Amino acid sequence: MFQFDFLSLIFIALIILGFIPNFFYTLGYLPHIQRKSYFLIHYFAFVLSMIGIVISNNALVFLFFWELMSLTSWKLILTEANNEKSTLSAARFYFFMTHFGFVFLLLFFLIISDGNFELTFAQMSETASSFAYPTLLFFFLIFGFLSKAGAVPLHVWLPYAHPEAPSPVSALMSGIMLKIAIYGLFRFLFDVLYPWQLEWGVLILVIGSISSLVGVLYALSEHDIKALLANHSIENIGIILIGFGMGMIFDSLGFRTLSTFSFIAALFHIFNHMSFKSLLFMGAGSVLYQTKTKNIEKYGALIKSMPITAWTFLLASISISALPPSNGFISEWMTFQALLGSQNIADMSLKLAIPFAVFSLALTSGLAIACFVKAFGITFLGLHRSENAKHAKEVNGLMNFGMVLMALVVVSLMMFAPFYIYYFDQALLSLGKESVYGKIFVDGIFTLHSAGENGGVVSPVLLLGALIGITSLLIGVYKLLNIKTRIYRTWACGNRTASNTQYSATGFTGPIRRFFYWLYKPDESIKKDNIFGYETKFSTAEYKMHVTPLFEQSLYLAPAKAINIISFWIYKLAHFEKTRYVAMIFNLLLMVLFSYRNFVYEFSWATLILESIVMIISVKILVIGEK
Repeated sequence: MFQFDFLSLIFIALIILGFIPNFFYTLGYLPHIQRKSYFLIHYFAFVLSMIGIVISNNALVFLFFWELMSLTSWKLILTEANNEKSTLSAARFYFFMTHFGFVFLLLFFLIISDGNFELTFAQMSETASSFAYPTLLFFFLIFGFLSKAGAVPLHVWLPYAHPEAPSPVSALMSGIMLKIAIYGLFRFLFDVLYPWQLEWGVLILVIGSISSLVGVLYALSEHDIKALLANHSIENIGIILIGFGMGMIFDSLGFRTLSTFSFIAALFHIFNHMSFKSLLFMGAGSVLYQTKTKNIEKYGALIKSMPITAWTFLLASISISALPPSNGFISEWMTFQALLGSQNIADMSLKLAIPFAVFSLALTSGLAIACFVKAFGITFLGLHRSENAKHAKEVNGLMNFGMVLMALVVVSLMMFAPFYIYYFDQALLSLGKESVYGKIFVDGIFTLHSAGENGGVVSPVLLLGALIGITSLLIGVYKLLNIKTRIYRTWACGNRTASNTQYSATGFTGPIRRFFYWLYKPDESIKKDNIFGYETKFSTAEYKMHVTPLFEQSLYLAPAKAINIISFWIYKLAHFEKTRYVAMIFNLLLMVLFSYRNFVYEFSWATLILESIVMIISVKILVIGEK
C-alpha cells in the first residue's frame, strides 16, 4: 500500500522544505482570510494528499490521494471567491483540466493493473511489458501528469488559477503540486514502463523546449504579478522536462552516465524551482496584501517601505534568472551540459531536437532576466505609482519569518549543492541507474564537472567568493577615498519627475513585444482626452493592451466554439428529426464495433477499406438521405 524508497523520501523532503516556511507565512496571512476554518481544513488536507501520493504503492491509494489533491486545491482556489466571476471561472477551468488528466490516469491504471487496483507498481510492470501498445500507455501518462504539471499545450489553467488562489496556496501549488506531477512521471516511467523508446524522450524534450519558451514569452507580456509568476512556472517545468527528456534519450542510447547526470539536473531544478517560486509567490502575496492590487503598474518604490519583502524577492529573482552563483544557475548549467554532451549522437531526429532545445534554453534564460528586471524594478524601485503603494508598509512578523525561512532554503540549495546532488544520485542509483557523484565532484565538493566528454567545469563557491571579494573591495575603496555623496532631484531633461513619467511595465517590454508581435497579436487601445476636439492635442492618454495566448485561442476557445455549434445541431436533430438522430446513433455504434475488431484483434487493410465503404453507404442512405 505504501513505500518509502529513495525517490519517495526525496519528494517528501521537497514537500517538507516547501511546507514549513509556507506554514509560518500562512499563519501571518490568515487574518486576511474570512473563512479561516474552511481554509485551514483544505490547506492541511492538500499537504497530506501530496505526501500520500509520493508514498503510495498501488493504483487505488495513488488515485485516492491524487483526487484528494485535486479537489482540495480546487476548493482552496475558491477560498476568497465572494461570487467574483474571475475566481469562479478560473476554478471551473482548473476543475475541468485536472479531471481531464485524471481520466487518462484512470485509463492507464485500468490497463496495467488488469482491473486489480491493489497490485503494486512493480507487479504492474509485468502487465505493461506484455501490452501490445506501450506508446499508448506513455501518452496516457503524458496527458495525465503534464496537464497537472502545466506543460504546453496543457498549461492554460495556470495563469488563471494561481492569481485567484490565496498567495500561500499559489506558493504551494506552483512550488510543490506541479512537482508531484513530475514525480508521477518519474515513478511510472521507471517502475512500470521501463525500458523506454527513444521517441518518448524526444517528445518530452520537445515539449519541455516549447514550454520553456512559451512560458517566459507570455510572462513578459503580463502585468498581473501572480499571472506573471504562473507563466514562469510553465517555463521552469519546461526546463525540468528538458533534463528529464535528455535522461530518457541517453538511457535509450546506452549512455548511462549522461543519463544519470541529466536526471540529476532535472531533480535539482525541481528543488530549486520549489524554493525560489514559493518565495516569489510569498513576496507577491505580501505586496498584494498591502497594496490590494495585483497590477504591477500600481506598485513602485516598495523597497523603502517593505525592505524584507524586497530583498527576499530580489534573491528569488536572481535565482530564477539563473544568474551565477545562484542555485538556479547550477541546475540550468547542468541541463546545458547534458544537452551539450550529445555531440556524438548521430540520430537525425536528435540532430534537430537537441539544437532546438539548446536554443530554447538559452533564449529562455535571457528573457527570464529581462522579465525579472521588469518585475523587481517596476515593483520595488522608482516612485510610488498609486496611493496604496505610497502608504504600504512591511507585512507582519510571521509572514516575514516565512519569507526569510524560504530564502534560507534558496541559499542552502546553492551553498550545499553537493549534499543535495549526493542524495539525488542515490535516488537514481536505487532506480537502477549508474552513480555519477564521483565524476561530478572529481576535484572535491567545490567544483562541479560535466559528465560528458570535454564538458565544462564550474565552481559556485569560488564564484560567490569572488563576488563577495570584489564587492567588498569596491566598498573599501569607496570608504578609503571618502567619496562624497550628493543628493539631488533626478534629471529628466528639464521636466519634473513624477510617477507617470517613469518606465512602466508595458513600456519596458515594448521592444520584445514588438519583436514577437506575430505570437502575441495583442488587443491594443488608446484613450485620449482631446483638447478642443483636436486629435493631435491631448492632456492625458491611456494605453491598454491585452494578450490572449495563442494556445488558448487555437486549442481551447476555437474547439469550444465548434463543440457549442455541434451540440446545438445535435439538439435540433434529436428534437426535430428523430429518424435521422437514431440513424446517426446506429452508425456510431457500427463504427465503434468495426474499430474495436480492427485495432484490438486483427488489423487488415482490405477489411478496413470494405468496412469504410459500408459505413459511407450507411451514412448516405440513413443519415444524409436525399440531401
